[in-house]
Amino acid sequence: MGFRIYFLLPGLILKYKKMAHSSTHTHESNTKKIWLVFILLSAVTLVEVVLGIIRPDFLVNTDLFSMGLLNWIFIILTIYKAYYIAWSFMHLDGETKGLRRAIVWTAIFLITYLIFILLTEGDYIHEVIKNSQVAWDF
Repeated sequence: MGFRIYFLLPGLILKYKKMAHSSTHTHESNTKKIWLVFILLSAVTLVEVVLGIIRPDFLVNTDLFSMGLLNWIFIILTIYKAYYIAWSFMHLDGETKGLRRAIVWTAIFLITYLIFILLTEGDYIHEVIKNSQVAWDF
């Protein structure tokens, strides 16, 4: 049996190579798209880094939902980068509308829910320790 497979295998490989070469699909260069993604993500990251270094007082001292406005800007920009990475590298732009929505909206909902839980619990723990007799010795 192994002898027959050994002789049939080259024929099968040759047959599949001929089928692969006979397809009419042409390879398109995605160089322009890759550079666009790189420039866009670099620009958003640069904005985050500059805001992190400068830390404008009006963004740090302005509270929105018990958190500084600068932190909200960081969260929104990070979610945008995650969305755009999924959109371009998972090739979601070519998928059907239902699949895109199922992937993107589920991720956005879960990330938003996680942020809400973390901020709510973190603020609660901070207030309990700040207003009680428990010391910050852990």
